[in-house]
Amino acid sequence: MFDILFERGPDGALYLVWLLSGLGWTLALAFFGWWFAFAIGIFVGVNRTRQRGLASFGARLYVEVFRNTPLLVQLFLWYFVLPELLPVAAGNVLKQIPPPWGAFVPALICLSFYTGARVAEQVRAGIEALPRGQGEAASALGLKPSQVYRLVIVPQALRMIVPSLTSEVMGVYKNTSVALTIGVIELTAQARQISEATFQTFAAFAWATLIYLTLALAVYQLMSVIDARLKIPGLQPTASRRTRKPPLDTGLISPSKVALPSGDRS
Repeated sequence: MFDILFERGPDGALYLVWLLSGLGWTLALAFFGWWFAFAIGIFVGVNRTRQRGLASFGARLYVEVFRNTPLLVQLFLWYFVLPELLPVAAGNVLKQIPPPWGAFVPALICLSFYTGARVAEQVRAGIEALPRGQGEAASALGLKPSQVYRLVIVPQALRMIVPSLTSEVMGVYKNTSVALTIGVIELTAQARQISEATFQTFAAFAWATLIYLTLALAVYQLMSVIDARLKIPGLQPTASRRTRKPPLDTGLISPSKVALPSGDRS
């Protein structure tokens, strides 16, 4: 299993270099995809909390469409269908993007919009979990609605949803593997190429699995540190609240439970 990393492929490079190259594309997709998704999620999540209006309807429609359709289907739509729907000049520009960027850009857009829909729901849940008095107090101080969201509500909501955002960050890294279907040679695609070149399927995908696992553990530790630093005192359940126990029954009769005669209740 370990020897495969130091064997040379048809191009003369070590298979270790192949995996590191795939890891680079995976990290690039995940990093930029996450920040685009984070920005989209905040914008859409805020509009999801509005009671009515076109912005609220558009935000809900976006979330329902992108969150409830398979990621692979969305990727094919961005890569194969979108250039045909655009005007001819714009479609030709997309088709003529040189590789590997011709596949990387649609994969990045797809991953950003798909993850952004999931982040939007997390943001909405965080905003709705805040006490209503937060916004009312800010409005009473003279802040405009946009300032209430930007200065008071959204910062607190983001600090509350860090634990739930951890799974979304980890999901971005795993979802990059679908990009191989349109030609992005990321980590999974490189592992498949190594498997086809050496017929050592177990070793190739075992190394890819270990790399994904290492990435997931690193992201989890990083998000745990961020959560510990940004945790809002009083808005998270404390240990005393979670471990509250019923009073101990000592067998003694409480004075309040003693029935006094009717004549002695003075």
